[in-house]
Amino acid sequence: MTTTTTTTTTYIAFLRAINVGGRTVKMERLRALFAELGLGGVRSYIQSGNVFFTSDATDGPGRAALTARIEEHLERELGYPVPVMLRTVDEVAALLAAEPFRGVEVTPDVRLVIAFLSEPLPAELARPHRSPKGDVEVLGADPGAAYLVIHLRDGKWVTKEVFDKSYRGSVTSRFLHTTEKILAAARKG
Repeated sequence: MTTTTTTTTTYIAFLRAINVGGRTVKMERLRALFAELGLGGVRSYIQSGNVFFTSDATDGPGRAALTARIEEHLERELGYPVPVMLRTVDEVAALLAAEPFRGVEVTPDVRLVIAFLSEPLPAELARPHRSPKGDVEVLGADPGAAYLVIHLRDGKWVTKEVFDKSYRGSVTSRFLHTTEKILAAARKG
């Protein structure tokens, strides 16, 4: 008799287009949609589309298939596309441990933001990079995230598109302090 061991990974799904622009989804409904896919330990954190779950899809192709399956299910059930950026708890912990904003002075007009990417930024988008209006600095990036310093104008984040049209992937952003709280909540599970 052979025994197989299944390894599960805890993921954080960073969702775009949840509870913005009139697209309201209660977290109970969102958790139910993830559970319908057979994902384990489904939990959510705040109303901005952060879902924790376990899955045995651990490799690159498995993760890509899982991402596509979640996106298709959410679009079918909600009626609009919801880009999904999956990261493991360990990946988010490593991202934060690298201190991508080390040395950046935080003032009342500065926000630190992690932009989770569906695909790496194109090589031609040199980093560090500053938006044409100077309100967004891209300090650096790795294949799954870009690190942004937002300079508020009149207390507002004016720039809607951070990257130029050469970037064709999806992006969803979280403030640094929110990402830290998301990671802490995911670890509690």
